[in-house]
Amino acid sequence: MFNVRMIHLWSSPLVFVALLAACDAAPAGPRTVLADAGADAAIIPDADLLPVEIVGRRIFNDRNLSVRKNQSCSNCHDVTFGFGSPNVALNGAGAVLPGSDPTKFGSRKPPTAAYATQAPVRFFDEADGTFVGGNFSDGRATGARLGSPSAEQALVPFLSGNEQGLPDLACVLFRIRQGPYAGNYTSVFGVAINGIAFPANTDQLCAQPGNAVPLSPDDRRAAQLEYDNVGRAVAAFEASPAVNQFSSKYDAVLDGLATLTQQEMRGLALYTGKANCAACHPSAGQLALFTDYTYDNIGVPANPSNPALIANPLFRDLGIGGSVNDPSFNGGHKVPTLRNLDQRGANGGTKAYMHNGVFKTIEQVVHFYNTRDVLRSCSAPGAPGFGLDCWPSPEVVENVNGDELGNLGMNAAEERALVAFLKTLNDGYYKPVRR
Repeated sequence: MFNVRMIHLWSSPLVFVALLAACDAAPAGPRTVLADAGADAAIIPDADLLPVEIVGRRIFNDRNLSVRKNQSCSNCHDVTFGFGSPNVALNGAGAVLPGSDPTKFGSRKPPTAAYATQAPVRFFDEADGTFVGGNFSDGRATGARLGSPSAEQALVPFLSGNEQGLPDLACVLFRIRQGPYAGNYTSVFGVAINGIAFPANTDQLCAQPGNAVPLSPDDRRAAQLEYDNVGRAVAAFEASPAVNQFSSKYDAVLDGLATLTQQEMRGLALYTGKANCAACHPSAGQLALFTDYTYDNIGVPANPSNPALIANPLFRDLGIGGSVNDPSFNGGHKVPTLRNLDQRGANGGTKAYMHNGVFKTIEQVVHFYNTRDVLRSCSAPGAPGFGLDCWPSPEVVENVNGDELGNLGMNAAEERALVAFLKTLNDGYYKPVRR
C-alpha cells in the first residue's frame, strides 16, 4: 500500500546515483522495448487484464452510460493522451470539455485518470499542515466511504449534468444489464443486478435529465450496492497495467533497458536539485508516482477561455478550500502526477496543463515555475509577452506557495534540459508487465 509519509523520507540524491548506475547496467528482465514506441504502444489488450479489470474497461468505454448515449469516460480520458483530454481544439482554448449535452460545461479540464488509484483515502497531515489523498482536483472524492478515492470518483461523472448526465444511478445499472458485457459483470459481481425490478419505461426515463427511476425500497438499496460495484470495477481498471503502466523510458532506465541522454541526465539532476520539482513530485523508488497527492496553490492565472469564467466574470476556482469549506486552503489543487506529461496522441496534438488548462506546453509550465516571481505582470493569458517575459496575477491570490517555486534561477538551457527529462515519463516506451 502506498504510504504517503514515506515520501518525505526519500532522498533525491540517492535516486540520482541509482539512475547513474542503471544507465550502465545490462538489459535485464522480461520487458521488451517497443520499436514503434509512442501513443499506440500504450494500448494494452484484454488478455493482459483480470476479469474485474475488463469489466471496468467496458464501463469506462461505454458511451451508452450517458444521457444521450454519446459520451464515455474515455471521451475525456483517452489512453493516447495519457488518459487525459483528446480534444485538441478545446485543449488549446478553455480546456473544459462539454458533457453528453454539448451545451453543458464544468469548470476544469479533465485530469489524467492514470496513477490516480494510488492516492490514499484523504486525510489531514498535521505535521505538514496539508490534506493528502482523495481524488478530483479539489479532493472531494475522499475515499472514506468505499475505501478508494478512485472508486468514489468514478461514480460522479455518470450523474453529473455537466458530464455524462444520467438522471439516476439506476440508469447506469439498467444500461449495463441491457448491454453486451452484462455477462462479464455478473461473472465478477454476481447476479444481484438481474434481480432489480426496473419499470417498463426505464429507458425513456433515463433519456431525459431530471427523471428519477421509481424503485421499491429494497430495489433502491440493491441498486446502490450494485452502483458501488460499478465504481470498484472502474477503479480496478484504472489500477491495472492498462492505465498505471510504469512503461516510460524512465522506467526502462531503472530496469536496465535504456539510458538517458546527457541532456536528460542534466534535467534529472535539476529535477531533484535546483528546480526543486521532487519536493512535491517525488521521483525516488522503482515505481515513482511523481506526486505526493497533496494540494497547493502555485499561483496559476485564470484561463479567460474557461466557460465558467465566461459565464461568471467573478468565478474563482477555490479548489480544496471550497471542498472542505476552509478559506485557508483556497486555491489549493491536487498535485498531479507528471507521468504522461507529454503524451499528446499519435499526431502530437495540443494538451492543456494546470487545473484550468491555462498553459499549453511543458516549456511554458517549466518557465512559469522558474520565473513566476521575477517577470513583470501582464493582464491576462494572450497579452503581449505572456509566457515569455510576463505572467498574470493568480486566479486565487491568497495562500500562494512562495517557498518552492517562482524564482528558481534556471537559465534557458537548464529549462530545456528539465523539459527533456520530463518527456521521458511518457508511457509506451516498452510493454508493461503486471508488478
